[in-house]
Amino acid sequence: MRIDIKAYLDNNHLTIYRVAKDSGYGYTTLHKSFNKQQTKATSLNLRDLDAIAQAQHKQMWQVLRELEEQYLFEDD
Repeated sequence: MRIDIKAYLDNNHLTIYRVAKDSGYGYTTLHKSFNKQQTKATSLNLRDLDAIAQAQHKQMWQVLRELEEQYLFEDD
């Protein structure tokens, strides 16, 4: 299973730069995380959820729920 984080960012009119700026996390760190190939060993982490939540003034559980309901895909 994987999360299409780039689609989530696009659909919510977010950029990695904006998420980094609004959350206080480093751009390079988030850029590497959001652009990495996801495997079962490298899933989205709490820092990423926190950064996205802060950029949207939401709680982490709200972001996670949206990701699970709309952006979670089975690997073929």
